[in-house]
Amino acid sequence: MSHEIELKLALGPEGPAALRGHPLLDGLVPRLATLGNTYFDTPEGALETARMALRLRRADGRLLQTLKTRGRGGGGLSRRGEWEWEVPGPGLDLAGLAALPPMADHGDALLARLVPRFTTDFRREAWRLEFGEARIEVALDLGEIRAAGRTVAIRELELELEAGEPEALWDLAEALAESVPLRPADTSKAARGGALLAGTWPLPEGGTADAWLHRAVVALDALVDTGDPRWREQARDAFLHLVDSTGSPHAAARELAQGLDDPAWPTPAFGRAALRLARRLPAGRQAP
Repeated sequence: MSHEIELKLALGPEGPAALRGHPLLDGLVPRLATLGNTYFDTPEGALETARMALRLRRADGRLLQTLKTRGRGGGGLSRRGEWEWEVPGPGLDLAGLAALPPMADHGDALLARLVPRFTTDFRREAWRLEFGEARIEVALDLGEIRAAGRTVAIRELELELEAGEPEALWDLAEALAESVPLRPADTSKAARGGALLAGTWPLPEGGTADAWLHRAVVALDALVDTGDPRWREQARDAFLHLVDSTGSPHAAARELAQGLDDPAWPTPAFGRAALRLARRLPAGRQAP
């Protein structure tokens, strides 16, 4: 088992080109990979309900099986348990899966009912960056999610900590946001695939400051995948619920609510404000 610590960022349409041209990546040659993924669950989504994601990944002639558990974090940052191993295929290694600790409360009946649910296929460009005292993988994923005859685009950036302190992820994201249109994203590819399959986007409750931010970020994830402007208003409302320790609205939250109306959204200015706000708030909730 490993613990994955990463900051997930969604990119605007011009984001990939701006990222490749960023001075921090200048002169670095990315590793290229084409990744095909099939996610499995029971027909009613038992693993998703338990906040787990199970996939088979085709990469460089190998077949890898991965189980990820629920994460903790928000504002794009998450910490997850992850088990990954090579399997002979063509299907799942059910015996290996059953032996993992997260599956201890799930019997053989559940394993027997696992079926393919949706796919994600994307091209990954990955740079390994020494940033201060940290080593971080910068991974740009471009492709699509397909489920139930529906398709949505993947255009995201994952900053994964390989060595050093998690604060370095925020520092790097803020440096990139100086010129790259990006924003925090709280919804994993697996959760996006589940929403696409179901045709509905569950919106988390607000309440505390970090919960309102989480609600706003998930609403923006839904906006991008559905194109439904009602999600923009849900995000705006959630931002305006954010208050500081004095009970006054966060200045960054007001800036974000107003920035949603920019025709070029998400702009670098929006991304910088969102990152500043997410970094200041506690990240104790469970990530999807």
